Amino acid sequence: MPDEPHPQAKALLEQLDAQNAPPTYGVTPEVAREQFRRLTAEMEPTEVGDVADFAIEGPEGPIPIRAYVPEGEGTFPVLVYYHGGGWVIGGLDEYENVTSAICDRAGVVVLSVDYRLAPEHPFPAQLEDAYAALVWASEFAGDISGDPERVAVGGDSAGGNLAAAVSLLARDRGGPDIDHQSLIYPAVASPIIHDFDSYEENAEGYFLERRSIEWFYERWLPSELHARNEYAAPLLARDLSDLPSATVVTAGFDPLRDEGSSYADRLSEAGVPVHHEHYDDMIHGFASMTELLDTAHAAVDVVADEVAQALDA
Repeated sequence: MPDEPHPQAKALLEQLDAQNAPPTYGVTPEVAREQFRRLTAEMEPTEVGDVADFAIEGPEGPIPIRAYVPEGEGTFPVLVYYHGGGWVIGGLDEYENVTSAICDRAGVVVLSVDYRLAPEHPFPAQLEDAYAALVWASEFAGDISGDPERVAVGGDSAGGNLAAAVSLLARDRGGPDIDHQSLIYPAVASPIIHDFDSYEENAEGYFLERRSIEWFYERWLPSELHARNEYAAPLLARDLSDLPSATVVTAGFDPLRDEGSSYADRLSEAGVPVHHEHYDDMIHGFASMTELLDTAHAAVDVVADEVAQALDA
C-alpha cells in the first residue's frame, strides 16, 4: 500500500482543508446536509435517454424515486440504487453523477431511492424504504422501460450497507429475486462489536474520519440492540450463502476499507461469486468525485460492467 493517497486525492484533501469548514461531527444534521450539497454541486450528470421523478408508496409515506432510462428502445434491466451519506445526509441530486453514469455505461434503468434520513427517522426506516423500492421494481419496473425479472441492487457507503441488507432481507423473507449486489465501500460492520486496523490507520485526514462515522451511527442507531442487528450490520450475519453475486469496491485510505474487504471474503467463503476491486491509493467517497478524480471513472466503469454482465444488459 502506498504511503499517501493518489496525487489527485491528496490535492482534493488539501483543498478541503483550506476551506476551514467545520467537520461533520461538529455541526447539526441540517448544516451537514447543506455542506454536502455544496461539496457535490459541481458534479455533472451524464446525459441519458430520459430522467423521471416520481414517488412510490412506502411503509410510512411516499418515497421519492428518480429513474434514469438509457437511450434506445426496448426493455432494460434495473439497478435499484441507494445513495451514501451515513444514513443522515445525501439525496438524489448529490449522487446523480454516479447514477446517471451507471445508467449510460451499463445500459440499465437506474432507480435512485430517496429514503428517509436519520435522526428524524432512525433505523430501520432506511431499510424499510430500501426494501419497498426493491419490491416496487420487481412489480412495476415495466412501466418505466425496465425488466422486473432482471433486478440488481447497489449503493455506496451507507447505501452499500442498504444494498447488502436488502439482499439479506429478500433472501430471508423469500422476497424478490436479486441478480446482483454492487457494494461500493460499504458500511457493513457493527460499531459496538467489530474493530479493524483501518479504523485507526485512517482515523483522520482522509475525508471520512472516525469521529464522523461515530456521529453518523449515533444518529442512525437508536440503541445498542440495533447495533447487534444483522440487517444494520450485515457482517454480523452468520449465513451469507444463497445471496446475489457481488461487486465490492474498497479504498486504501478509507476507515471502512477492512470491513468491506472482510465482507467480500465472507461472501466468497459462503459460495457467492464476488468481484473485489481495491484501489489502494484512494479515499472514501472517491467513486462519486467524477469531476475531480480520474479513478472515479474507472470505479464506475467496473461497477457498470459488472452490473451489465450480471443482468445480461
